[in-house]
Amino acid sequence: MNKPLALCVMLLAAIVPHAANGGNVEENVVISQPKMADQANISETVKVNEVTVTCIRDNKAERTMPLSLFGDIPESLIDSLGIRNGIKSSVNAILVKTEGATILFDTGLGKSDSQLLTALSNKPEDIKFIYLTHFHGDHIGGMMKGDKPVFTNAEVYASREEYESWMKMPDEAKAQVVKTMKAYEKHLHLFEFGDTLPGNVIALDGSGHTPGHTIYNVDNEVLVAGDIIHGMALQLSHPEYCASYDMDKEKAIRTRKRILNYAREHKIDIAGMHIPLPGIIPL
Repeated sequence: MNKPLALCVMLLAAIVPHAANGGNVEENVVISQPKMADQANISETVKVNEVTVTCIRDNKAERTMPLSLFGDIPESLIDSLGIRNGIKSSVNAILVKTEGATILFDTGLGKSDSQLLTALSNKPEDIKFIYLTHFHGDHIGGMMKGDKPVFTNAEVYASREEYESWMKMPDEAKAQVVKTMKAYEKHLHLFEFGDTLPGNVIALDGSGHTPGHTIYNVDNEVLVAGDIIHGMALQLSHPEYCASYDMDKEKAIRTRKRILNYAREHKIDIAGMHIPLPGIIPL
């Protein structure tokens, strides 16, 4: 695929992520104020053949993920990867235009510093499709403002396995999920892994991080991979390491290895929700 040289250069420096556990986002990340507050640190667009991918950085303040989230990492590996000061992180939503459809994948945290609606020109009513990778708070938070849905014209898609698994969780863990899904219930579509969704998007089994975590294959050009990777600098070359956010760590490792191998074999790019801008890596 033809990728801008600038993208490849940026990817060499872009070392990744952050996530959530239960219904709420984890707050054990280092946050510092950004040097600039302009469009440059809000979103970046990459064209992959006939698919246009815009990665939107929801968080305004910069984030760094501590290495302690990944367990016991050998000192020699930390030094060889240059990650002693932690791993750069982000909370992304991804806007994709393909096959005549414009799709928003996840919605970020929806906090007071959210940049999502700014990147969408403050027109959430223009979003017709929302595809959710999973139900953690940093992926569904932007769907609500108080008690009201933000994306009033959107059809929402999520895996049945994810939905049914969360509905079985304790009330305190699923409160945000229940509230959000109730608000969108007339526009909620539950799918099975392997289903083809509008825009020629195939829903793939990405479970492990959460029970029904979904990876979306967009026209065999891009995998919107959600949270299979939290720490790019570590996990891309060492997928055996898990962030503490993964609910089923053994399964998450198997999924991460399987998807990375699939992307490399088929030369499909990966877009991730915790990869700093440009948010997409060519494999």
